Amino acid sequence: MKKIELYEVGPRDGFQMVDDYIPLETKVRIVEGLLDAGLRHLQITSFVSPKAIPQMKDAGELASRVVGKYPDADLFALVPNLRGAEAAWESGLRSVSYVVSLSESHNRANIRRTHEDSFAGLQAILEAYPDMDVCLDLSTTFGCPFEGMKTEDDVVPFLKPYVDSGIGTVNLCDTIGIANPAQVRCIIDAVWAEYPSLDLQVHIHDTRNMGMVNTLAAIELGVDKVQSTLGGLGGCPFAPGASGNLATEDLAFMLSEMGYELGVDIPKMVELAKWQATAIPTGQFSGHQFRIPDTN
Repeated sequence: MKKIELYEVGPRDGFQMVDDYIPLETKVRIVEGLLDAGLRHLQITSFVSPKAIPQMKDAGELASRVVGKYPDADLFALVPNLRGAEAAWESGLRSVSYVVSLSESHNRANIRRTHEDSFAGLQAILEAYPDMDVCLDLSTTFGCPFEGMKTEDDVVPFLKPYVDSGIGTVNLCDTIGIANPAQVRCIIDAVWAEYPSLDLQVHIHDTRNMGMVNTLAAIELGVDKVQSTLGGLGGCPFAPGASGNLATEDLAFMLSEMGYELGVDIPKMVELAKWQATAIPTGQFSGHQFRIPDTN
């Protein structure tokens, strides 16, 4: 059986869409529940300005509660800049995702930076923290709410300076759930043809109910690290119309039925997803599939 590594990003990508502050104890219980269910790759928070995403104001405190308690777990956070990387390092994290959008328009909306600014910011992190494990999260890989669909001709040259600077892991993100399996295959094929040693991950949203098939398309091409969120919570607060992610428990069930080795306890995940739904009612979410923001 082929082993697939599930990367749970709900404590960041899911929680960031909640309007009301989620108590720290609730966040810790969900993170620990995911670890107890066998998940070993968790994006536990993001070190961003609380003014931009108030839900993440407790990033340092949350990290201090779990980092060190689970030495076998791969705990990481999203950071948009050097300040975020500094905070992550000080909290004890040694692995981060650095987010850049393929779309310049989305990059400006999401992190208020030009592409040149974002590249310079990454260089500053790599120089300041040479021992930090940095994954490049390439947002809007497959399409953008402002610029439309993207192709391999956009992705491959964009990655070159990042690969040349030493980035070895790239997470291809379908930020608004606009991808289709043929496009996923085409872009992954092209990226690996140009950068065969690159370690690829995928993060697929489920806007058009294609999260499962798009993720499976990536897996069948050889991608063995896939991201999802418990209960399918999440979206992008800076992408109008973006809806939820692919649900971890659904993805795990499908892959398990297909014979993939996951190393997770699916019933435990299902029970945790049920508890999460009571602890964080979906009505509190902005921008998910039940409440699409006005795009006018």
